[in-house]
Amino acid sequence: MLNRSIEDSPLWYARLGGALYLAIILCGGFSEGFVNGKLMAGDAATTAHNILAAPGLWRLGTALNLLVVLCAVPLLWIEFQLLRPVNKSLALLALLLNAVSLAVEAVSKLFQLLVLPILQSAEYLRAWGPTRVALLANLALKSHDTAFNIALVFFGLTCLVNGYLIFKSGFLPAVLGVLMQVAGTAYLIACLAALFAPALANQLLPGILLLPLVGELSLCLWLLVKGLNNGRWQEARRSVPSR
Repeated sequence: MLNRSIEDSPLWYARLGGALYLAIILCGGFSEGFVNGKLMAGDAATTAHNILAAPGLWRLGTALNLLVVLCAVPLLWIEFQLLRPVNKSLALLALLLNAVSLAVEAVSKLFQLLVLPILQSAEYLRAWGPTRVALLANLALKSHDTAFNIALVFFGLTCLVNGYLIFKSGFLPAVLGVLMQVAGTAYLIACLAALFAPALANQLLPGILLLPLVGELSLCLWLLVKGLNNGRWQEARRSVPSR
């Protein structure tokens, strides 16, 4: 099945992209929403206690976060291939922005992977005691959050560019493009606030993240169920000069 070319089977690739997007939303939602919501607390000591009490759940959440990055790599390539006929330069810009986002996000997971080994280290406990070990693990968590917010800034820009391409495409509903641009704007506001204006972020979050959820889930489900207008996509592809 994967030996099909995008030119011969754009609808199949669109639905594959929708399936990958759904996997990203479900895995990310479970990890960032359920696992972090259940284990993360307002102070380092309680967070450390919660993670040590449920190491399997923490490992599952971390593994799903890594799966998000793995699924996003083929998805960004599919998005580039599908949107390239609209404007090749802008599609390439979105590809580069998304690649940077994924690279930073992958690095952020390194900090998350360090949390449990730090907390379970007998050597660290002997040398520093449980309070300092909990603080060290908390530093790793904060480092993850900072890197993740930086990644989402680049992803927000990706959503703005892809949203414009979808709006102009003719083979996907224009409203999906508008929703993706709203999602990108929300990501930029939320993440820049988290990085540089924490008091504002506390007022905006988590409510503002409903906007990206609506936009991304709408695009995901449309690709998965409807795909795209094959005739209009082929027409757009033929109008692009071959080089």
